[in-house]
This record gives sequence, structure tokens and C-alpha cells, in this order.
Amino acid sequence: MSDIGGRRAQKPDWDKELTDIADYVCDAGIDSDLAFETAHYCLMDTLACGFQALDHPACARLLGPVVPGGTLSGGARVPGTSYELDPVMAAFSIGTMIRWLDFNDTWLAAEWGHPSDNLGGILAVADYLSRQNRAAGKDPLTMKDVLSGMIKAHEIQGCLALENSYNRVGLDHVLLVRVASTAVVTHMLGGDREKVLNALSHAWIDGGALRTYRHAPNTGSRKSWAAGDATSRAVRLALIAMTGEMGYPSALSAKAWGYYDVLFGGNAFRFQRPYGSYVMENILFKISFPAEAHAQTAVEAGMALHGSVRDRIDEIERIVIETQEAGVRIIDKTGPLDNPADRDHCLQYMVAIPLIFGRLTAADYGNDVASDPRVDALRDRMEVRENERFTKDYRDPGKRYIGNAVQVFFRDGSSTDRVEVDAPVGHRQRREEGIPLLRQKFVDSVSPKLGTGQWESLDALCADRDKLAATAVDDFMALLVA
Repeated sequence: MSDIGGRRAQKPDWDKELTDIADYVCDAGIDSDLAFETAHYCLMDTLACGFQALDHPACARLLGPVVPGGTLSGGARVPGTSYELDPVMAAFSIGTMIRWLDFNDTWLAAEWGHPSDNLGGILAVADYLSRQNRAAGKDPLTMKDVLSGMIKAHEIQGCLALENSYNRVGLDHVLLVRVASTAVVTHMLGGDREKVLNALSHAWIDGGALRTYRHAPNTGSRKSWAAGDATSRAVRLALIAMTGEMGYPSALSAKAWGYYDVLFGGNAFRFQRPYGSYVMENILFKISFPAEAHAQTAVEAGMALHGSVRDRIDEIERIVIETQEAGVRIIDKTGPLDNPADRDHCLQYMVAIPLIFGRLTAADYGNDVASDPRVDALRDRMEVRENERFTKDYRDPGKRYIGNAVQVFFRDGSSTDRVEVDAPVGHRQRREEGIPLLRQKFVDSVSPKLGTGQWESLDALCADRDKLAATAVDDFMALLVA
């Protein structure tokens, strides 16, 4: 049979990259207590980030139905609000809240990202299914189902990110949120291996968002809702697949038209490890500062130096910041900063604020603080350098450090100590130090927005891992309605 004049139409085998994900989602059991314990804290931390974002009008105006009145009685609820929505729009709202302040967990590898972004789709679908099941006289999902989904979504996104840099070809990391959420929520909806594969193929065929909105001169607020968009698109693709819509086996590897040839320079993905629970176990929490991940330890160093420089700001000659290669490439930014999204991805800005004020909060990215002339004056005196050891430790799977060092030099020839921090408070190696702070972040963020009895019930539930895991999802979500 000749294929002259066209390509052979024989259906190919499924790409192994897709079958590995589908087999993991459908068949793998999670038996790591550390992973479930970390997922428990991740749930609390992620909700804290979402509740904090509700204080920001730019975020709040994007939440809710896609058109006025487009609510769904008995649908998925959006924490901290009274919205009941279809699961696609609920996923967008929850995902947008989670990511808005750049304060949720992070994963640093060849591709960085924020795996808890997937909770938008997972929580929306879990609540929707639980309420539907109740209405049909069936059992609801439990929060252990949510935690299991979180572990698997973290693992898919994180393992794809370990050796594959999507940003180097101009694509944004939220495409991995779409892929991970698609796999997990399709299975939650009752999808078998075939339906998970079909949905996954569509997630890759969607391509990927450009990183235009994360970099000068176009940095803007889309970066705060891009993950909400990705996880909601995943729910839509999952629902499409559940209708029986066909999939595309060589979505990645098809010559000329597949993902690899069109968007990844013809290169196949590389993998460091099989899917398990490694990512959740090693996730980095942003506990202390709402700052881009590669700057977390730089901010901590700046805080340590505040007492030495606060009364000598005008005497500073130069400030040397040592960071990792990724930090240089992503957040070393000079020139005008036009908006909060510009500022929270500028290493120099994120160091200047703690040096001057001894703090870094979400409000510090606003115009009122940014207009202080001392901020840009300090930025102009900063030198950012790559420290090769920081880069090596950043890439080491046994360390996963995110080192930064800061030293301030004065015009009279004196200088501060060089303050170096390898791992921020949210790092696995500093869990014992970090968990009490994470708990406090949860209390401070959520308790003011709920009624007293409601908050007390939620707080008691989150203090008992076993009880939370056994709780029905719709009962848990009822405690979050404001």
C-alpha cells in the first residue's frame, strides 16, 4: 500500500508519556504518610492564600459566574464567597484566588511552577460530585480523595518539570497545571484509563500559554489568573472526554503536527524518576513572604540586614545580590516597574523593601510603597550575580535549595556582613520551623472571613488529620462558605 501523496492513516500507539500518567492516576496507590501529612498542610496553606486574595478587588472582580446570573444551585462552591457555580467556572475562581498573591507552594526544577494551583479543579469537581451524589442517594467523596488527588497532581506537574524547561521555548508553566488537573479530575469524574488518555491528549494539543505576561516589558496581572484558567480548562476537557469524545494517541510525538515538533524543538520529554509521591514530600511552601520563589531567601537575607541599614539608607554605595541562574534569568529586572505584577517579579524590588521597611507584604507591591524614592534609589545601586554553587544546589534533587546572598556596602568603605540563606522557611529541611508559621498563616487569613462557630469547627477539623481525611467534601466546603 503506497502512502505517496499523503501520510499513512494507521492509528498509532499511545505515547508512553501519556500512558505512564494514565496508569499512575488510575492504578497507583499512595502509601506515603509523609505525602498525606504534607498534603494536609498544603490544603491549609493553599486555602490561606485564596482567602487573603479576597481582600484585593482586582482578584474579587474576576470571581463568580462567567455572566451575571450564571450560577448553579447545588453546584461547586467557591471558598470565602457565597458563589455556587458549574465546576468549570468554580475551578477558575478557586484557582485564581489561590494564585493571585504569588503566595502558594512552589516547585523549582528545570521548569518552576506551583502545583497547588491544581486544587482549583480538584476541589471544584470534588464538591460538585459530592453534592450530586448526595442528591442521588450516593456517598459523597471524602477529603482523603481530595488529598490523594493533590498528591497525584503535584507529582505529575513536578515530574514533568524536573528535566524539561518549557520556559526556554517561551511557554508558561501553567500548561503543566492543565495537564495534571486534566488527568486527575477525569479520573475523579469516573473516567477509566481510556477516557483519561483521551482527555490528556487534548490537554497537550491545547499547546501552551506564552510567557509574554510574565516578562518585561509586558508583565501584567494575567499571571495571577493564568493558573485558574489552566485548571478550569482541565475540568472542561475532562467533561468533554467523559461524553466519549475521541483522543489522539500521538499528540506528543506525531511528526510535524505533534507537540514535540511544533512547540518543543523536536525534543522528547526527559524524566528523572517514575511517578510516586516525591513532589508533595519535597514541596516548598511560601510561608513568610508573597514573593516569587527564587527570591524567597533573598528577602529573608534582606530582613536580616534591615537593622544594620535602616538608618543608613542614604549612605549605601552598592548592594551585591548573589542568586541562582534561574533567578538571574527570571527576576533580575532594572528600569521602571509599572504595576504590582511587575514588582513581585523583580529581585531588586523584593530586596529593597525589607532593607528599608523590615517587611514584605502583598500591600508593598502597591503604588503607595513603590512611589517611595528610596526604593528605586536602592534598586539602581544593586548588582545581581549568579553564584554557581547556588545554581548547582538548586538543581541537586537531594537538596533543592534556592540560595541567595545579600551584602550592603557603604560609601565610607564599611559594609554589612554577607548574609547567605540556602533554604527558606518553607523548605522540607525547615519543616519543623515552618509548620507553626504555616498554621498561623491559615488562622490569620481565614478566621476573619468566617463566623465564629464556623471558624471554630473548621479550625478543629484541620487540627485532626484523620478526622479531616474522613470528612465528606461537601461538608468541608460548607465550612468555607461566607
